[in-house]
Amino acid sequence: MAPLNLQGKYDYICIGGGSGGVASSRRAASYGKKVALIESSPNLGGTCVNVGCVPKKIMWHAADLADRLRHASKGYHFENVPPPQFNWASFKPQRDAYIRRLNGIYEKNLEKEKVDYYGGTARLVSPNEVQITPSDGGKPYVITGDYISVATGGRPTVPSDDEIPGASLGIDSDGFFDLEDQPKRVAVVGAGYIAVELAGVLHTLGSETHILIRRERVLRTFDPILQDTLTPWMEHTGINIHKNTSVTKVEGQKGGELTVHLNDGTQLKVDCVLWAIGRHANTEGLGLEELGIQLNKRGDVVVDEFQKALFVEGKPQLENIFAVGDIQGKALLTPVAIAAGRRLSNRLFGPEKFRNDKLSYENIPTVVFSHPTIGTVGLTEPEARQKYGSAVKIYQSSFRSLYFSQIEEEHKEPTVYKLIVVGEEERVVGVHIIGQGSDEVLQGFAVAVKMGARKQDLDDTVAIHPTSAEELVTLR
Repeated sequence: MAPLNLQGKYDYICIGGGSGGVASSRRAASYGKKVALIESSPNLGGTCVNVGCVPKKIMWHAADLADRLRHASKGYHFENVPPPQFNWASFKPQRDAYIRRLNGIYEKNLEKEKVDYYGGTARLVSPNEVQITPSDGGKPYVITGDYISVATGGRPTVPSDDEIPGASLGIDSDGFFDLEDQPKRVAVVGAGYIAVELAGVLHTLGSETHILIRRERVLRTFDPILQDTLTPWMEHTGINIHKNTSVTKVEGQKGGELTVHLNDGTQLKVDCVLWAIGRHANTEGLGLEELGIQLNKRGDVVVDEFQKALFVEGKPQLENIFAVGDIQGKALLTPVAIAAGRRLSNRLFGPEKFRNDKLSYENIPTVVFSHPTIGTVGLTEPEARQKYGSAVKIYQSSFRSLYFSQIEEEHKEPTVYKLIVVGEEERVVGVHIIGQGSDEVLQGFAVAVKMGARKQDLDDTVAIHPTSAEELVTLR
């Protein structure tokens, strides 16, 4: 389906063709509403499909397979298994072809739901009017809608050359997926989950990998047990973690050798600098501030519990403009954008039972595709102790997955499971796990936390043996 170029009047206009916008537009159309979706980039799917979750997980699978091949011969006595040699240059087109296929599926789904898809940049020119500047260079035109949602997502933050001379010689996480060849030496700047995931992939596939962090541990917003387990394990596997470190300057030529100057006076010679220091919302050029829509100091759209955009003091609080997904700055996760977008359309256009439908931002599960993987839901221990004080109790276990029973000691990945419970009833308010399979284990336990499970409920559940997951129902 080619993007449209026409004027029209709609029940609902979604600005942004990523996870939140597509989900919300399709749900609204399923209720028989006339819906338009506007996307400025050539491909639907947003960050997740194009330069995020999906291609990242594919690269993680490649790295994980490299580890399994290494284990196959020495640990499990498979013969004639050569050391893994990853061909990045030939794998990238195959991975990209799969992503293009997903883009096509997104387009077909919009067509199937009868959502009008416009290709171009959008700007709100009034509370009910959106001006579209076509991607093909055509003349701008205006469409109108009763309700408008803004779901333009976010993008990686990169320092300017004024802040760090030579910063533009590096790439960001989007640029990682543009790399035609595997860099031999990489400096990843950042301590968050994106930095950890990409550093893990690069290292496991054979790149000399440095990760530069401002403090002592990675994943500083996660539970301390996850930080304390993953940081030394990454070092143990051979990733060079430079602690209490910041970049002062980058010299060289893009595509060639780069010299990274550090705050302690030392230098690193690498082929690629990858900035993974955070993300910020795509709010520029949308006309939001001109309408009086409130942005916080980070540039995120301020919304209420129903995703409705709030307006600055002195402006009327309009009831028809909403923001969904990363642009509103809370829980920057694809499933969150999808869930919020669908609930918004349920409430606006669905049956009476959905009149108060909204997404709760409490107890949202998430995983980190590190090596080993991490799963987490609910409060961290510091958060729980701040909220509940002495009523907090911790259950914790450290072990190795049975898979590693046949693997040499130095290659046995750690597994640590932690439950945080509160009160006499021991209600579970946090689950934090790291170890092989944690990404798959967490989903079911997240349901339990969302339902208010108690420790006794887990104890009353018969274990599945032999699995790592059974540890969560046998903790003492």
